[in-house]
Amino acid sequence: MRMPNYRRLYRPGGSYFFTHVTYQRYPWLCTDIGRHALRAAIIAVRRKHPFTIDAFVLLPDHFHCIWTLPEGDTDFPQRWRLIKLMVTKTAGQELALPLEKGRSGHLRREGNLWQRRYMEHCLRDERDFTNHVAYIHQNPVKHGLVQRPTDWAFSSVHRYGQG
Repeated sequence: MRMPNYRRLYRPGGSYFFTHVTYQRYPWLCTDIGRHALRAAIIAVRRKHPFTIDAFVLLPDHFHCIWTLPEGDTDFPQRWRLIKLMVTKTAGQELALPLEKGRSGHLRREGNLWQRRYMEHCLRDERDFTNHVAYIHQNPVKHGLVQRPTDWAFSSVHRYGQG
């Protein structure tokens, strides 16, 4: 079977929508350990490799966010690699997830916290940006976790003042 040829669009200073999923969708992200490790990793990476977080929602087994990179910068893959590596080093043993890695994961010396790939979309215009912010904030409702976006604690919806 032929693998698809994924190509990322790199727009210097662009805004991007991302989705990251936990390995085998194990629900560890909203635990105290998971939340604190992810937050600390993002803060540390932003110090050396700045970016703006325009919207964010953290769910038990995945998260969505929108970043805007500095003018002339396109290197979101390095930022994500560093964030995921820091979370794995900080919280991997503490979380001690009962998930076995596949052969490929062992060969690549990967942890068992994250799916290898992530989804990214370069936002084209203001409408695309607005639609993705709304999607992010509605996600806990879509997954049946809450009735209203503002009922979910781990969301940037509170910064936007939406209900």
